[in-house]
Amino acid sequence: MWIESGEVGIDPVVLANRAIASMDLDPIEIGIVPESGANRAGLVGLPVWMWVDTPTEDTFGPITRSASQGPVSVSATASVSSIVWNMGDGTKVTCTGKGTPYADHYGKQPSPNCGHRYAKMSSDQPDGAYQVTATSHWVVEWAGGGQSGTIEFDLTTEPLPIRIGEAQVLTQ
Repeated sequence: MWIESGEVGIDPVVLANRAIASMDLDPIEIGIVPESGANRAGLVGLPVWMWVDTPTEDTFGPITRSASQGPVSVSATASVSSIVWNMGDGTKVTCTGKGTPYADHYGKQPSPNCGHRYAKMSSDQPDGAYQVTATSHWVVEWAGGGQSGTIEFDLTTEPLPIRIGEAQVLTQ
């Protein structure tokens, strides 16, 4: 990069980071069945569905922003490449898309693209619930100032308590 004498150049990576900061990115909103709540519980062995609830450009992307200083301008585009769901039972599930929101007509079918099954009840967990988190892996492609690159980082949700019980069937 040619710099006129007396001018101080700026590193395009600095501008890329400014562009990312202006995106004001947030973790996803968790969509999950069974739902979280005091009167809600799933059952051992039944499918759990996970998805990105109401995705927006600042929770899932893509989102593009630019930053400039002097003659240098950088454009950056960010999007989520994968989500790692920590199910609270020692299992992590990696999903590459938004997932499929559950609807009653799916019944007991497993999620077609982002699901889990709990093998035991959550009664031995703190507050009697598994603490589920979703970590979004963001990939930012940027270019400007004669350079380009990729910046990656993760954003994680607050834990969401999911209660899992067990059904007992009695016959005579």
